[in-house]
Amino acid sequence: MRFLTYVQIFKLSLTIYKSEMKTSRRRFIGTALAGGIAAALPVTPYYSSGQDQAKETLNNSYKILDVILKQPVFRKEFFPEPVIIESLELLRYKDSFLCRVRSKNGAEGISVGHSGQLRSLYPVFTNLLQPFFIRKDAREIDLILERVYIYQLNFRLNGMSLGVPLATIEFAILDMMGRISGKSIGALIGKVTSPKVAVYQATEYREKSVKESMELITRDVNEYNAKALKIKIGGLMFTTEDMYAVGPKGRTEEIVPLVRKTFGDNMVLYADSNGFYNAEEAIRAGRLLEEYKYEFFEEPVPFDWYEETKQVAETLKIPIAGGEQEYSLHGFRWLIANNGLKIVQPDLYYFGGMIRSMRVALMANAMGKKCTPHMTGGGLGFLYMIHFVASLPNALPYHEFKGLKTEVIYECHSSPLKVEDGMLLVPTGPGSGVDIDSDFIARHQLIKS
Repeated sequence: MRFLTYVQIFKLSLTIYKSEMKTSRRRFIGTALAGGIAAALPVTPYYSSGQDQAKETLNNSYKILDVILKQPVFRKEFFPEPVIIESLELLRYKDSFLCRVRSKNGAEGISVGHSGQLRSLYPVFTNLLQPFFIRKDAREIDLILERVYIYQLNFRLNGMSLGVPLATIEFAILDMMGRISGKSIGALIGKVTSPKVAVYQATEYREKSVKESMELITRDVNEYNAKALKIKIGGLMFTTEDMYAVGPKGRTEEIVPLVRKTFGDNMVLYADSNGFYNAEEAIRAGRLLEEYKYEFFEEPVPFDWYEETKQVAETLKIPIAGGEQEYSLHGFRWLIANNGLKIVQPDLYYFGGMIRSMRVALMANAMGKKCTPHMTGGGLGFLYMIHFVASLPNALPYHEFKGLKTEVIYECHSSPLKVEDGMLLVPTGPGSGVDIDSDFIARHQLIKS
């Protein structure tokens, strides 16, 4: 079994619930007999308090999520024969990084690394990850991605330092496996249901004045005819007690209604504070976003403030989104089970690739929550994003987009990879669906450990 269907999840939930019913009845019977109570037994579970009931509900959620975490994501059934990884290379040209993987039988896959991070993290690739993948059967990538965290005690790195190099490797392997099977990357990690992906324009102008910010935001929206938009509010992980960050006092209070007025009621609006507020101030900012009908509030408090994230989510009506900085599957498990997030946003690079990110999405889906990946700019981040979204069972209507600017030279025969009416057509070719120019690849030199 690969994925749990909605019916299977419901049956699992019912089984767990019935088991808890029996346990509760047994506990009640023992207590009743000990007290000499000779009365008819209730047909509903006994709880000593609302707190006990909440605890049982939480435990049931954990049981469902743990079953999902054990399910494989990669669709191994497309590969009847082993695909042994013979070589795994990291290539560099200035600040451009490519990963190339080859199988024993001569198949090849290539990915584009995160240039902004690999400049610092490439030794993690060559020293701590690359050796582990050699001679492994790529069909077992689910298991490989788990065990590589133990190899050389890699779990001590965690976060972006491990996630970015690992994602770069995974994307190349998925590209290779897609070319072997004739399937797209999205088809290897799920069922492709979205031939096009609608994007929201992500803007980054919080340190500029409101006037200058609005000019740049309007320019970006017009360039891609965006139907959805995300703005920055607050500051960046300052946890201030004030409502404003860099710039004049009251900037957030000014720009939130102004963006709504400028783009009208039909524009879908989101806001991101990058963990700027404490819980009290996040609630105050969230009330303002609710007033002007913004549709999610991203990282209202620092990302690792789990209890405060939950507090904000329980207080506000606007959905709370997060996960860009999260590095742990169990961290997401807690946030999902405890209703800290209504929208999960794993970053495909930072979190270590599409397979780990899909596990997060499937956990969220089981609890009735949505997923939209955080997207890093540059390289071919937009390409990996749309492949991932195309196979999400619980995708939001719009997904993060930071433009098409890239130094990578490539061809794509199944999609123009241009934003048309706010949407990107997902490539249908094998693997990534993109062929990177051979001359561009030739400029890159092998990085040795």
